[in-house]
Amino acid sequence: MIDNRPWIALYSHTGSEIYNISNRLSTQPDLVITNNSTGNDKLTCQCVKTSPRPEAVDYRTIFETIDSNPIVTLHGWMRIVPGEICEEYDIYNLHLGLITQYPELKGKDPQEQVFNTLNIPQYVGCVIHRATEELDSGEIIMSRRVLNTYPSVKLLTHALHDMAGDMWVDFFERKLYNNE
Repeated sequence: MIDNRPWIALYSHTGSEIYNISNRLSTQPDLVITNNSTGNDKLTCQCVKTSPRPEAVDYRTIFETIDSNPIVTLHGWMRIVPGEICEEYDIYNLHLGLITQYPELKGKDPQEQVFNTLNIPQYVGCVIHRATEELDSGEIIMSRRVLNTYPSVKLLTHALHDMAGDMWVDFFERKLYNNE
């Protein structure tokens, strides 16, 4: 529970970010949804495994298994959540691209885009934003940036994932203690 509301977390990759955040917050999500067939054995909360086909995810039915207005977070969820679901629920996404300064980094693998462009940005960072129908375009809730001193995609990705974990913890602590 976050701010007396159930927490639903969605992921497509390993779920390690959710596990690490949960350890730092001393709470796990009330429900985890994944399209990763192996799941994450470290997460002991209720887990729903969905089809790998994006059109097969019935968000409303899954979310309604939690009986009150949940906070939904996306952690590398490689699916577009339909606009009507984004409007109906309180859904947040963390994006590993500093789209507040570089909107061209919206979409998949922004950390790779940083190195595949002729104009390597001076700053890199992450944002947490509300999920909306348009990809990576919702209201920015939180943004962080650092000077881009990373010589490789691998090192940049590692640094951004560390930043992401810190940002999620700050996000949830604000929800818990400031009723934001």
